Amino acid sequence: MVANPAVTRRTFLETATAAAGGLILGMYLPNRGERVIGAAALADAATPLKLNAWVHIAPNDAVTLYIHKAEMGQGTVTSLAQILAEELECDWSKIRTAFPGVDRGYGPSQGVFGSTSIRQSWNPLRNAGATARQMLMNAAATKWNVTADDTHAAAGFVVNNKTGAKLSFGALAEAAAALPVPPPPPLKSASAYTVIGKSPKRLDTRTKVNGTAEFGLDFNTPGLMHAVIARCPVFGGKVVRFDDTKTKLVPGVKQVVQVSTGVAVTADTTWAAMKGRDALVVTWDEGARANTNSAGLRQLFSDMTSGPGAEAKRVGDAPAAIAAATKTITATYEVPYLAHAPMEPLNCSAHVRADSCDVWASTQNQSAAQQVAAKVTGLPPEKITVHTLYMGGGFGRRAGSDYMGEAVEISKAVNAPVKLTWTREDDMQHDTYRPASLTTFKGAVDTDGWPLAIHAHVACPSFGGPRPGVDRTSVEGLADLAYALPNFLVEYHNPDAGIPVSFWRSVGYSQNCFFAESFLDELCALGGKDPLAVRRRLLADQPRLLAALNLAADKFNWTKPLPAGHGRGIAVNNNIGSFTAQIAEASLVNGKITIHRVVCAVDCGQVINPAGVAHQIESGIAYGLSAMFHGEITIDKGRVVQSNFNNYEPLRLIDMPSVIETYVVPSTAAPGGIGEASTPSIAPAVANAIFAATGKRIRQLPIKTV
Repeated sequence: MVANPAVTRRTFLETATAAAGGLILGMYLPNRGERVIGAAALADAATPLKLNAWVHIAPNDAVTLYIHKAEMGQGTVTSLAQILAEELECDWSKIRTAFPGVDRGYGPSQGVFGSTSIRQSWNPLRNAGATARQMLMNAAATKWNVTADDTHAAAGFVVNNKTGAKLSFGALAEAAAALPVPPPPPLKSASAYTVIGKSPKRLDTRTKVNGTAEFGLDFNTPGLMHAVIARCPVFGGKVVRFDDTKTKLVPGVKQVVQVSTGVAVTADTTWAAMKGRDALVVTWDEGARANTNSAGLRQLFSDMTSGPGAEAKRVGDAPAAIAAATKTITATYEVPYLAHAPMEPLNCSAHVRADSCDVWASTQNQSAAQQVAAKVTGLPPEKITVHTLYMGGGFGRRAGSDYMGEAVEISKAVNAPVKLTWTREDDMQHDTYRPASLTTFKGAVDTDGWPLAIHAHVACPSFGGPRPGVDRTSVEGLADLAYALPNFLVEYHNPDAGIPVSFWRSVGYSQNCFFAESFLDELCALGGKDPLAVRRRLLADQPRLLAALNLAADKFNWTKPLPAGHGRGIAVNNNIGSFTAQIAEASLVNGKITIHRVVCAVDCGQVINPAGVAHQIESGIAYGLSAMFHGEITIDKGRVVQSNFNNYEPLRLIDMPSVIETYVVPSTAAPGGIGEASTPSIAPAVANAIFAATGKRIRQLPIKTV
């Protein structure tokens, strides 16, 4: 195949003929000096390339998009297909999707976190679709002996502008694959979009409804053994010895093996493995954390904030401004550890052989699956095949590789394919949690009542473990506050708490937005200022966030009187490339909080699928409210107290807002993320509404009393 030397490093596409025939197309973003190669040679390439998408057009006109991202219910397969279809001009009904294996051509890390699926795929997929369309038009022009300008593509056909003749994409695929790759043609303007900005039926709905979509727990293969693991109930504990005499008497139990995280029981069924684990006797070395408890951790956090910390952000001189001010306020805000609790518990299947390993996982992080399997088996990464399955929720938990490493360990030990299943109790008590956090604030307003200064001390375990300096994830949403405060200081403290932590939907923003937006509301009350007016003033140089704020205020009708006993609260946040404002209306009757209405406005750039945006906004609000009213992981004697949904309750339907309204600020900017956009600001919006209704502040979550 001949590569066109005019193709740039940003927009290079290469084609090759697929084994089954047709046009297969990959989108590359090579680094400077890298050699560009054909798709068929990718697996043997000596030089790593960044492959963003594969597109296969088959002779039967089917267009298959190989999605290297993960689908956990957020609609990725549909939205990414829309981006491709817009420029390709294919027949939407002919779109198919599939998950490819891990390949270095997808870049150094294949996975999705931080709502990056669309953000990372926006330009590559548009260029891929446009260039594929041009190649098909070139092939048709050759057949008709006309110029490509005499043709156009529509609904899966190339049409001859002079005669009206048309050829399907499938009929042209082989000929197109034999042509040189042209430079990417100009992309459509937003005003010309016919697929982007619409809400077609989701491509994964049918298979999920009829049961053919394969989730991790669905996987099966001949000879598959089922496994569970007994883990030390105390974080950091280890196995001293175990007695499996009674376990081996349980019908169906096959083998009991020690692995790095505990003792694994394998059996014919998951139930038999669980009953075998119940009969297992393990002596544990509970380690240094056996006396850890939530009260002690809170005291540790609180004590740390009383001294100087690592400087995370400084504007002006907040301590001096506060010391000189006549109106000041102090407050302490805190949140607990939180579990991820996806509806589908963690699971992974693996089959380790002497010269290869297969991993079947519902994972957000295919690259991590390959890396951990290579580490456990000692095999080179290219000998590890990762099969990406659908996920029943992720929320950041499935970005980790611990459960996948366990499955590979067990398979290697028993020399058979194994499906490892975590029970709900395993999932709840051995999670990598959203860290607990405690922040002390001092603030002041000027003589006119406007916010003058904020000084915050943040105590939050680092996502990277104990280490000096500032963990940016632990202070995000506070240290990067968008408000133009004249004096602002954030100091960070990193407690060595010993509780494993990791990313949770919206990560540091989930707690720090609650802290910052609630304390700003306290300054508004201290200065006698309207919370909306204050935010408008402080966001004057943030046009996108200000636009979202104004849209929310307009749709809510901020100045309209509310019924007696009702209050309104407002909060904004800027994360994952999107700008979000929420206003909540709430009341308190006989100790019960009722959320009557939530208005959310978001600028997420170019909207791919409006229905998907609304679904994710509502989902994020529900997730944030669940944590606000119920979410709490507590520690006693080094153990997690909560074990299932009976004592770690999710939000109930009766607790949902009566009305959620989602509004989108029109934009043609590059798409931002949406899956985590609404989670951070719902808690402070509701908390501020409760204050407006009752005069009582919510400074600790979950809400226990008002």
